[in-house]
Amino acid sequence: MFAAYASSLDADDPLAGLTLGERPEPPVPDGWTTVTVRATALNHHDLWSLRGVGLDAGRLPMILGCDAAGVTDDGREVLVHAVVSDPDWRDDETLDPKRTLLSELHPGTFAERVAVPARNLVPKPSALSFEEAACLPTAWLTAYRMLFTQARVVPGQTVLVQGAGGGVATALVALGAAAGARVWVTSRNPAKAARVTSLGADRVFGSGERLPERVDAVMETVGAATWQHSVRSLRPGGTLVVSGATSGYVAETELNRVFFLQLRVVGSTMGTRDELARLVAFCERTGLRPVVDRVLPLSGARDGFAALDAGDVFGKVVFTP
Repeated sequence: MFAAYASSLDADDPLAGLTLGERPEPPVPDGWTTVTVRATALNHHDLWSLRGVGLDAGRLPMILGCDAAGVTDDGREVLVHAVVSDPDWRDDETLDPKRTLLSELHPGTFAERVAVPARNLVPKPSALSFEEAACLPTAWLTAYRMLFTQARVVPGQTVLVQGAGGGVATALVALGAAAGARVWVTSRNPAKAARVTSLGADRVFGSGERLPERVDAVMETVGAATWQHSVRSLRPGGTLVVSGATSGYVAETELNRVFFLQLRVVGSTMGTRDELARLVAFCERTGLRPVVDRVLPLSGARDGFAALDAGDVFGKVVFTP
């Protein structure tokens, strides 16, 4: 079957190890099933994998990709939840010490077919296209958990999203606004700042700009470059949720501000299968849809990777095998 896979790893030139070509059909262990992929979405995780983060040379070649929407062998339209936990784990899948994502230990979704645990399938409503549904299981699920599980955002609160344009950031804006929150965004890119207002952002500020008032929650995916601004932007008792650090992992924190103002700093990674089902229902019932930057055939995946690596995307890049 045709697939996009990592054949080598290079921290400085990740696209050097991206190969497009034939790979064997995926093995199907007991309790797993096969999904014919109709659409699959690109994430920063895929670029990091090519850099050797979370993927080592001993597992190469490895089919990349976490997100997929497709059809089961018995004709059901489904989304794939990418978090693979231990079969005996009975708690939140994201907390399983043995958890992994598709494309780390098991072949990923950038292929004509993918094998997944049967318990990882979520029904796809007919109201969502395969391309829209494929955007949900990673970036949008991450945003959903950040907002509603970790920060416990409710209508009327003010949320600051650091950085505009990426898949998680656009999802945070759209989901927060649809849920009745006032969403503020920071951005260094005027073009992306203008577009993010169309998703429901109430105001857009320059990176590091002083806000007119402190916010209830900050959604942080940028890391070192915005961390201090995030901490200082919170009201007393506010919550800072961090799910990524694209600008660096190490940042200074004024601990006196954290304890004196009783701030909550919460880490967040992906989401559960049940949260994905609730996210799908939320989109179906509200009419909210993911922002798709471009749809490419899987044979043109290199162009999508290059655009993401250059920061030249707004929303999600989707591939169709």
